[in-house]
Amino acid sequence: MSDKQIQRDTLALLHQVTSALPQVEERQGQNEMAAAIAIAVEKNRHLIVQAGTGTGKTLGYLVPLIASGKRIVVSTYTKALQDQLAANDLPLLTEVLGKALNRHISWAVLKGRSNYICAQRVDEVCAPKQAKLDLESVPVKITKEVQRLTDWASETDTGDQGDLTWSPSDQAWRMVSVGSDECPGATRCPAGSRCFTERARDKAAVADVIVVNTHIYGLHIATGGALLPEHEVVVFDEAHQLEDVISASVSTEIGPGRVNAVASSMRSIIRDDAMSGSLNQIANDLHALLSPHVDKRLPTPLPDDIQNELIKLRLKVDSALETLRTISSKDESVKQRALRAQTLSTRLIESIDICLMALNGRVAFVSGSRDRPVLEIAPLDVGPSLIENVWNQRTAILTSATIPLSLPNRIGLEESSVDVIDVGSPFDYEQSLLYCAKHLPEPNSPLRDNALHDEIERLISAAGGRTLALFTTYRALNLAADEMSQRLPFTILRQDDLPKMALINAFSQEESSCLFATAGFFQGVDVPGRTLSLVIIDKIPFPRPDDPLLSARRDVIGRHFFSEIDIPIAATQLSQASGRLIRTQTDRGVVAILDPRLATKGYGKTIVATLPPMPRTVDREEAESFLRSLT
Repeated sequence: MSDKQIQRDTLALLHQVTSALPQVEERQGQNEMAAAIAIAVEKNRHLIVQAGTGTGKTLGYLVPLIASGKRIVVSTYTKALQDQLAANDLPLLTEVLGKALNRHISWAVLKGRSNYICAQRVDEVCAPKQAKLDLESVPVKITKEVQRLTDWASETDTGDQGDLTWSPSDQAWRMVSVGSDECPGATRCPAGSRCFTERARDKAAVADVIVVNTHIYGLHIATGGALLPEHEVVVFDEAHQLEDVISASVSTEIGPGRVNAVASSMRSIIRDDAMSGSLNQIANDLHALLSPHVDKRLPTPLPDDIQNELIKLRLKVDSALETLRTISSKDESVKQRALRAQTLSTRLIESIDICLMALNGRVAFVSGSRDRPVLEIAPLDVGPSLIENVWNQRTAILTSATIPLSLPNRIGLEESSVDVIDVGSPFDYEQSLLYCAKHLPEPNSPLRDNALHDEIERLISAAGGRTLALFTTYRALNLAADEMSQRLPFTILRQDDLPKMALINAFSQEESSCLFATAGFFQGVDVPGRTLSLVIIDKIPFPRPDDPLLSARRDVIGRHFFSEIDIPIAATQLSQASGRLIRTQTDRGVVAILDPRLATKGYGKTIVATLPPMPRTVDREEAESFLRSLT
């Protein structure tokens, strides 16, 4: 079939789908995206699509891929997008495309095991004798939540935490769920036939479209392709996050918290104070050894003191495992607790062995905080894993509103095997303004804070509140919020005041309010209309120079690391943050970047080129005048 025929057929199907939406809207970028994907899949070529805000990219990739008849995995960065696909897009496509193509279309959402309630844990916590042991030291509030969850387990079809109409505490949820590191598997579990995770996997095994998050896909890669069913096409949505998520997924982590979790699991089976005490002591010793190295790289092989502690831990866990294997009981809940403890211990031993090896192409470092340090062994380059398990196995579609220029190279995609297109955005950015505060002191200047606060005050005053102010550090956020709370009459909401969605709702409901937040709000904030007329970004979000994993990657690249690593990361982050302003066709406003380097440094042009195509100015009075015109 010719490219033109593929294009015509695809656009005809896309039009049928969009015609079924409440508001029919022709989107040129969506058309271009869908046609390009259909052709790429036909030719078995990888494709990267930069699709700006408002493109409608989920339908842009789902329509041609479902029409292709191939089995598809959609890998999303967030669980929220998984839930959106399940609630809105896939039911619509099942109905409309099913009729148009005259075939049944099936789909499934698959999440990590800890996202599903565990039927066996529910059985155990509901057993009178065991419930007394499990709940005797638990606060009444948690006990009530556990009761609600066990009642829900008998009503739900999915067992998916995302389907709850309320939010249980982490402690309550942990009491009725298991992680992948402790589940012994359905065949060894008396509740295996009722397992919600296994039901989800069975559904996914025969589905035409399988929706997972990128962490799950990373685990699929880490296991050599053993986690997900065979598929011919994979979509990586929010592809700018792919390198980081895959790196985290194939990394190995050990920290005091993991050791204590094993000790706690064993303690529920083996009443051996000496064993529990020695594991807890090793966890404390490991904490003392790791905490001075937080945010630092470690040599490989690891330092002798850390190696010796890991060897001691391995011997102790191995000894405890031998004891666990001798346990015999007619009580099924005891058997299952023993199996879970064995599984958790075995996985810990596997991780210890990896940490003790001096693996080429890996970097060791300590992440977390001084209170909760974690030893990590991560790959310097995720390219080889992706080449072996993805690029050489199936067609890949990568899409995001912002695609870093260095992405193909960073993830091992050969230029000859991939096409790259930019379908733009349907929004009119001419009715907005990009302002750079060229006159401000640079971020490392001692005069910076006072000048920055004066600038923020003037801009927010001109906007009449209605501001999302984004900061690269909590220090900068809190200093600015403290000052603005005293200087301005508007409500100043801070990132930690409420859970994220509740905070965004509070910001949306009070038009003149301001929301001050950090990098976690650079994406996933969608507040259309007059409530958000000004986005302030305190400085270019360059990655930390002392980030241990990035510093190791910089060493590999050499003197060009700044242009190949730091600038693409900063540009992508800044573009994502700037994208919070224009969310609909009628939105107007100002993005104010309070970092003079954007206008004074040579790399500024490279970064600006990745931002939404707004008119630009370095004149504050022009920015203030524009903001006042909106009120």
